[in-house]
Amino acid sequence: MPRSVNAVASRRRRKKIMKMARGYFGARSKVYTVAKNAVEKGLTYAYRDRRNKKRAFRRLWIARINAAARINGTTYSRLMHLLSKNDIEMNRKVLADLAMNHPDTFKSVVDSVKQAS
Repeated sequence: MPRSVNAVASRRRRKKIMKMARGYFGARSKVYTVAKNAVEKGLTYAYRDRRNKKRAFRRLWIARINAAARINGTTYSRLMHLLSKNDIEMNRKVLADLAMNHPDTFKSVVDSVKQAS
């Protein structure tokens, strides 16, 4: 009896990898084994960097809040402490947006927190 090979599934699996490797340079988009390695590496980086992106944005928001807080006569850590002490639940994303795009509103938030303490 001849050996049974599921060519349909094999081809589909290879086509999927080659489709994902479209746009890669040279052999990475043409040769299956090279493309497979490149796609696996790319997916690994994508998985890792979806988590790293969250860290990077948090660092950016903290830097922006700190800069705006110092302009308004306090520091980031003091401001966050006063916000939590006064039960004001504003996340860093919103505070950073206020600091960048609406400095007057940010100033009023800082002043209200300073007066409450």
